[in-house]
Parts: sequence; C-alpha cells; structure tokens
Amino acid sequence: MQKPTLSMAKQIAEAAGSLETKRSGLIPKSVTVVQSDGTLVITLHGVLSPAEQAMARTPAGAVQVQEFHRQLFESSCEPLRREIKRITGRDVCEATAEVEPTTGATLHAFT
Repeated sequence: MQKPTLSMAKQIAEAAGSLETKRSGLIPKSVTVVQSDGTLVITLHGVLSPAEQAMARTPAGAVQVQEFHRQLFESSCEPLRREIKRITGRDVCEATAEVEPTTGATLHAFT
C-alpha cells in the first residue's frame, strides 16, 4: 500500500466516518488513520450504541458485541475498500475488524 499523505489519511478518515454513520446511524466521536508496512488501520471512536455499551459490560455481552461488529464489518466493508483504493490507488487484499467494547472503539485493519 502506498504511504498515505496527510491528505490521504484525512480523506480515508472522512470516508470511514461517513460510511459508519450511514451503516449504523451513529456519528463517530473521532477517527484515527495509521499506515505502516502495507497495513492501514482505521480506528473509529465512540461508535457503539448505548444498548451495545450496556451489553458490553458483561464478558458474555462483550463477546456478542464483538462478534456482531465483526460480522457487520465483513458484510458491509466493500464500499470502504473501494474508497481506500480510490484514495490510495492500491487494492485492499485483506480486511478485518476488532471491537474494544469497553471504550466503544472499532478497529478496521486493511492490507
């Protein structure tokens, strides 16, 4: 993956935030974009609903929230993959998501 410029990082952050809002109806509190050695990591902060936050307070609930967001990401990441290609000029080979239920952040990693 090409090393993103500040402009690329900003464009990716805006695209990720916009797509998250369309998908979930929630506006991320902030979006962080980091690139290193062919991996692009997007962290969306504050994207769990109040119900998900409450559910994530128990270990079993946290597992359910994590699995739900992994499946949601898997089924809906194609528009973000296309935006990353448009912005960087590089194909995304793999994509994965992780959720930190206690902070309400989701992490999307692309190679």
